[in-house]
Amino acid sequence: MKKLAVIYHSVNGHTEQIAGHIASGARETSDVDVTLLKAEGLVPQDLLAYDAFVFGSPTYLGGVSGVFKSFMDSTGGMWKRQQLKGKLAAGFTVSALPSGDKQSTLLSMFVFAMQHGMVWVGNAILPEQHSGVPYEEAANRLGSWSGLMAQAGHTLNGDTLVPGDIKTAIMFGANIAEALMRMTSQEVTQ
Repeated sequence: MKKLAVIYHSVNGHTEQIAGHIASGARETSDVDVTLLKAEGLVPQDLLAYDAFVFGSPTYLGGVSGVFKSFMDSTGGMWKRQQLKGKLAAGFTVSALPSGDKQSTLLSMFVFAMQHGMVWVGNAILPEQHSGVPYEEAANRLGSWSGLMAQAGHTLNGDTLVPGDIKTAIMFGANIAEALMRMTSQEVTQ
């Protein structure tokens, strides 16, 4: 059984909702145990129990939230020992606007994963609106390849996500879990 952790920070519930849908999609793959973990208060050594991570943060002023940055910074000692080297990683972010500078948030997660020697898995979902699916129902409607991007409305609860972003989150989670299993099967055969 492989272990996947979805590590996230959420203030208004939007990022937490996407994290839950990612976990749901990942759980569709047998032999993958999925755990949702809040970034605040996470003990870095707890990461050693997992084979893969999906990092999630709202985009604040073009980057990860302060809480998520504190989590990343807390792993400095692990970086020195390269304790996360070879583990799978992916990322997602949510902002109120279609762009919202979400790409820079994903890039900070990518650089974090690369510095730890992790293997990054992007978003392999083709935007469905090009095949006639209505924009708000389309998977990967925001067209992100480096990770999952979602857009939330300007409310203080998590009920403003569009169906396409929820669909994308489920598909994204399934893709990460499948990549983890493929990586594992290649390790066995080599």
